[in-house]
Amino acid sequence: MNSLPMEKKDLLVKINENSTKPESNGQVVNGDPPDGGLRAYTVVLGSFLTNGLIFGVINSYSVIYTVLQKRLEDENVPNSESRAALVGALTMGTTFLLSPISGVLTGLMGLRCTAVLGGTIAAFGLLISSFAIDYVNVLCFTYGVMYGLGASLAYTPSLAILGHYFKKRLGFANGIVTIGSSVFTVIIPPLMELMIEKYGLPGLFRVLAVISVGIALCGLLFKPIPVVIIDKPARKNHKALLKTIINVQIWKNNKYRYWAMSMPIALFGYFVPYVHIKKFIELNFTNVNDNLPLQCIAVTSGIGRLIFGILADRKWANRIMLQQISFYAIGTLTIILPYVKSFPLLVVISLGMGIFDGAFISLIGPIAIQFCGSVQAAQSIGCMLGVAAFPLSLGPPIAGLIFKAHHSYTLPFILAGISPLVGATIMFAIRFQK
Repeated sequence: MNSLPMEKKDLLVKINENSTKPESNGQVVNGDPPDGGLRAYTVVLGSFLTNGLIFGVINSYSVIYTVLQKRLEDENVPNSESRAALVGALTMGTTFLLSPISGVLTGLMGLRCTAVLGGTIAAFGLLISSFAIDYVNVLCFTYGVMYGLGASLAYTPSLAILGHYFKKRLGFANGIVTIGSSVFTVIIPPLMELMIEKYGLPGLFRVLAVISVGIALCGLLFKPIPVVIIDKPARKNHKALLKTIINVQIWKNNKYRYWAMSMPIALFGYFVPYVHIKKFIELNFTNVNDNLPLQCIAVTSGIGRLIFGILADRKWANRIMLQQISFYAIGTLTIILPYVKSFPLLVVISLGMGIFDGAFISLIGPIAIQFCGSVQAAQSIGCMLGVAAFPLSLGPPIAGLIFKAHHSYTLPFILAGISPLVGATIMFAIRFQK
């Protein structure tokens, strides 16, 4: 084990906060994370681009959804709405579902290698999708599962690496990083529509495949630095090594457990507006820019991520309470959405949804690190996203089925809005845990 590279040991650690002297194995505490410097902000840039490229594509699925749903409807495919929604929902769901695997792989391969592997798989998934646009079941695998797997392997390291470089300014760094998805969600939808208009869905997937190569390149920047003393597992003690890789200790933390188990409920309806809002606008409004509400969500989401990221660094701030407030606001605005008859008011609601969407996302990393520490950040984030994956994936297809039955988005959006309210309420249990 003495020859194990430092990058691969970033999760195989035991913290000894009080010691500042060299250990017998020659490793020395490097102090607190630097909270700045060229290397740290280069990592922030790489994480920013990773988040932007991944979620810019995922959040813009409504553009693909309208085209794919129309193709399926023209081919008389039954349940075209739910089947088209399933393709995009699988992408988000797989990204979250496989996050625990991403956490385990970071223990085996390191943050950097895991992220590079993820970017490569994501690019290949999009490339293969360009040859399978007539086969929705194949798209469920190539775009839904393959791209989701690649996104998962890259996304978790992009958040976990921040704990190696930031402590006092972790919330601010996390806010900057998560703004990436907002920026790219503004840019990518019109780009996707242009590509579809000129080259069709095959051309769009190929362009996205080339863009996604950037995820792998960004992963090369995720090199951890030693900020804690590392006690290596005993030689040939495979059971000890396995326990450090697959860490069950995080589930013994009551606060983390209640937080992680409330998130699946809160996120059941989270992705529904992203998938269905464009179709909702087409049915209820004419002569309007149907991409504008989604872009508004993206813009103000970026603002929310920065604001709440800065707030999360304040000593007086309660990060869980901030996340609860964001879920209450998202749920309420989603319930109001189907009753809006004015497009300008719809834009205003979208702006509000974006602010609190950004708050929820920017707080994931800081809350996980607060409960479990930077050493266990990858696995704590990955496990939380993993348990949230199934409800997150089921939300949009179920909304599509309800829409098909009632020919209205009123009930789907109401149900999508109730789940964040329930999840946020369950989080009050965290206050009573030691």
